[in-house]
Amino acid sequence: MKKAVVIGGTGATGKALLHTLSNDLSYQSVVALSRREGALSLPKVEVCKVDFNHLEQSSAIISVDVAFSCLGTTLKDAGSQDAQWRVDYDYQYTFAKIAKENGVSTLVLISSMGADKKSPIFYSKMKGKLEEAIAELNFSSLIILRPSLLIRPETKRLGERISLPMLNTFNKIGLLKKYQPISVEDLSKAMVKAVERYKVGTHILELKQILELV
Repeated sequence: MKKAVVIGGTGATGKALLHTLSNDLSYQSVVALSRREGALSLPKVEVCKVDFNHLEQSSAIISVDVAFSCLGTTLKDAGSQDAQWRVDYDYQYTFAKIAKENGVSTLVLISSMGADKKSPIFYSKMKGKLEEAIAELNFSSLIILRPSLLIRPETKRLGERISLPMLNTFNKIGLLKKYQPISVEDLSKAMVKAVERYKVGTHILELKQILELV
C-alpha cells in the first residue's frame, strides 16, 4: 500500500483528489499540506498546517511514495504576477525539490493546457517553466496533466459561468473538442489512475489522454 502527500488540498481539485485517495484501497495514508487548518475529515487523510514560505521546515512529512502537486491561484486572487508566481511556481517547485531529495519516486503535477516556457502569455509561460524545472529533478516517474477549463462545484468565477455553457454547446456539435471542460472529480480520478499506468519516465498528458483515464 502506498503513502501520498498532496499540496493544494484546499482547492477544488485538491479536495476532489483527497476524496479519491481516501476511497482508494491502494493508499494506506494521505498527508494534505495546507496553509490553514480546515474542517476536512476523511479516512486516511491527515491535514498538516505548514508555512509554504518555509516548506523545508516540514520536509519530514514530504517523504512518501507519491506526491501530488495541484496548488494554484488566479491573478485576481493573487493580486499581482509576482504573487501568482510565488504560489504557482515557487511553492510547487520547492515541494517537488524536497520530495525528490526525500526519495519520493513519483510526482503528479497539475499544469495547464497551452503550457509553454516560450509563450508570450504570462500564465502559460509560468506553467511551461515549472514543467521544465520539475522535469530536471529527474523523478523516476513524473506525470504532468494539462487539463482545459475545470468544472468546480458551485463555480463562482464569472468567466467560468459564461464559458462553460458555451464550451459544452460547442462540444455537442463537435467543435472545440480540445477545450472540453473536465470536472475536478474526473481529473482527480485520472491523476490516481495515471500513477498506476505510468510507472517510469516523464509523461505529459493532454486533455484527450486525461479523459481516456476517467
